[in-house]
Amino acid sequence: MSALMWIAWASSGAWAWLLLGQGFFWRTDLRLPAPGGLGDGLGGAGGGRAPEDPGEAARGAPEGGPEGSAEPPWPSVAVVIPARDEAEVLPSSLPSVLAQDYPGRAEVFLVDDGSTDGTGELARALAAAESHGLPLTVSSPGEPAPGWTGKLWAVRHGMALARARTDAEYLLLTDADIAHEPDSLRELVRAARSNGLDLVSQMARLRVATGWERLIVPAFVYFFAQLYPFRWIGRTDRRTAAAAGGCVLLSRAAAERAGIPGAIRQAVIDDVALARAVKSGGGRVWLGLAERVDSVRPYPGLRPLWRMVSRSAYAQLRHNPLLLVATVAGLAVVYLAPPVAACAGLLTGGGGPLLPGVVAWAVMAGTYVPMLRYYRQTLWLAPLLPLSAALYLLMTVDSAVQHYRGRGAAWKGRTYPRPEAAP
Repeated sequence: MSALMWIAWASSGAWAWLLLGQGFFWRTDLRLPAPGGLGDGLGGAGGGRAPEDPGEAARGAPEGGPEGSAEPPWPSVAVVIPARDEAEVLPSSLPSVLAQDYPGRAEVFLVDDGSTDGTGELARALAAAESHGLPLTVSSPGEPAPGWTGKLWAVRHGMALARARTDAEYLLLTDADIAHEPDSLRELVRAARSNGLDLVSQMARLRVATGWERLIVPAFVYFFAQLYPFRWIGRTDRRTAAAAGGCVLLSRAAAERAGIPGAIRQAVIDDVALARAVKSGGGRVWLGLAERVDSVRPYPGLRPLWRMVSRSAYAQLRHNPLLLVATVAGLAVVYLAPPVAACAGLLTGGGGPLLPGVVAWAVMAGTYVPMLRYYRQTLWLAPLLPLSAALYLLMTVDSAVQHYRGRGAAWKGRTYPRPEAAP
């Protein structure tokens, strides 16, 4: 057997495992859980838990059920929005947060992280125009202290303001480019309390309008789910933990137990670090796809999409060159070898690596179809997943190159060192 045939069969075996043994990562049916919908936390849907005592059961379902039902009051919530140079997207996102139809007390804290485009002033103007919306406080923490990333420094400041101004039981951490439907906060709190969850996160539906967005954005979420299968994240018997930083509802008690945000102050991939800290502290976490939470940030060309991925790709690999080599080899074998083997088999008359190459390519494309449907994209993009993977491979290599050139983990004018090098 030729080397290419061996590689093609290895790829087929890898896809057999990914199809059945990687937490059914390719399924896109995981949505915000209904009250009590997660059972004991060991089911396929997520990671909730059954209440352990009657008092907890009473606390588990906030009001808003059938008329006349005796349910406890809705908990207070502080919404924290870190923002740096977000004037372009704020008019499409902030009004949706201020207009939340939430039965309890909620207050919004937008932390202007050294913006130079008038983000803070625009936020105040938008709040003034939303006269019946949630109250908004705009503040600035100044430059980050040594050892802190800018976003987490802003989150720290927002959480401190929330503690001083409110008795919030929950924190909604959301990004400045995220738009919420009017019932978003209510449903997040309902899911958290009724299922005993300490962290509820939704992967906002990213914008997909341009050709490059169609090629890269659905694949981004697909690869994320492959790395962190959503069904494993919610299970109490697995260590897998992740969140989507654009929409995270976090109980204040869990944040205090986990030392958030100080415990993760150097994290570039802060959402994954946050979920790990909460879960390792005994908290219950859940992550799923959103239907009514959307990112309004445009990615009109390849360059901004490339920057979005490459700024943190090498950090995901813990700045380890051996992991980089293994990742590149893995992407090549799993994603690039099948179409190469299939084409080589056709050119040589249908023998050799054709069968394993076609099988692996077909399984790969089939697992990508649910994500394309979720993003309402043509299914003809499914066979092009190897092309998307090739782009991600190059972005990952570029991320490492930029790191060793001293420009790694750069975002909006700031460059962050690897964590162990930070003071």
